Amino acid sequence: MSKFQKLIFLGLIIVVASLVYIEASKPEPVNWFPSYTTSDKIPLGTYVLDELLSEKLEDNYRKVNIPPYEKMRDPEFKGNYFFVNNSVDFDPTEVEKILDWVSEGNNLFVSANYHSYSLMDTLKLEMRNDWAAGNLGSEPLLDLSNPYLKKKKPYHIKHDFDVRYFEKIDTLNQVVLGEGQLYLDTLAMTDPKVNFIKAPVGDGSIFLHAQPEIFSNYFLLTDDYAAHTEQVLSYVNNDLPFYYDNYYKTGKAVNLSPLYILLNNKYLKWAYYFVLIGLFLYVIFEGKRKQRKIPIIKPLRNQTYEYTRTIAGMYLDKKEYHNVARKQISLFMDYVRTQYRVPTNIINSRFFESLAARSGNTFDDTRELFVYLEKMEHKPEISKQELKELHFKIESFKQQIDGKS
Repeated sequence: MSKFQKLIFLGLIIVVASLVYIEASKPEPVNWFPSYTTSDKIPLGTYVLDELLSEKLEDNYRKVNIPPYEKMRDPEFKGNYFFVNNSVDFDPTEVEKILDWVSEGNNLFVSANYHSYSLMDTLKLEMRNDWAAGNLGSEPLLDLSNPYLKKKKPYHIKHDFDVRYFEKIDTLNQVVLGEGQLYLDTLAMTDPKVNFIKAPVGDGSIFLHAQPEIFSNYFLLTDDYAAHTEQVLSYVNNDLPFYYDNYYKTGKAVNLSPLYILLNNKYLKWAYYFVLIGLFLYVIFEGKRKQRKIPIIKPLRNQTYEYTRTIAGMYLDKKEYHNVARKQISLFMDYVRTQYRVPTNIINSRFFESLAARSGNTFDDTRELFVYLEKMEHKPEISKQELKELHFKIESFKQQIDGKS
């Protein structure tokens, strides 16, 4: 690495380290995710509510981690069933099971901005959002309808939340328990809307509440607002067990991958990014080859043909035609043995018939060739012309064997 490259690399490290420090030193923003889980200490978690209920109800306080349909199949399941979440969407089958369970003398309490359509339709309820023209914020004002529980000034949640209310209720069978509206620059209920009702079903009751934020850590830790939450829950204050639902939760625990956990923490996330950037820079500046080029070595040539030509040339130069002829005959015999698996140790009529059948030559041509080869092999001297004739006869015979003629 050159001196210039080292300076660039050092400068990049300083820049990245500075970015990591700036990001890590920033104050962590408040997480307003509507979790409503008992393990979360964020503003919209229910850790404080869980602690208060455990302390006050003791053995009567129990948590349910399975769907309502499964829980209600237990014949020993009796008491108050409490749900709090941004949205609680029971399906039609669950609604039927819930209504049967409530009618047996049990209580269902659901606090949510968005309630189950099936349950709302069954109870003949309709909901909508409260809003005011020219008012960009939507801070709720809350109070109870009972004169003995109503405050001189309503509870004001100083944060933008949806203000939902029941636009249509069955006034003959359902009771209004609480009300709310938008904060309009004054702590007074000028146009209260119904946000908490009781709907009797058989021997039990269904309580529907439209402002789940009152059960959050944020609300319970604000001034004396916990008194309002206690008053709302007083409607299901009896000696029966209090079951807290942990199933219908936006922020309920799920199986998370290690990478998700790593990236969910800003310090670990930036450390991970720093490692990746360092590896990337290392590949750019140090990933080059530092050795010389490897020379290409060509494979050795097959020089059998040149060698044979040289040896044959030596024999021809010395005019040893008889030795050349014997070599040719020997190679031809080896060719017959390897190509057509015909033994050449005994040459007789049976040998001629077998080789003729396999080679495509006639019996007479085969016998004539081998008689000629025997004659040439035992001849004391061979002329150049006779050597050429021997070569011609062998090649002619082999052409028949290869099917080229």
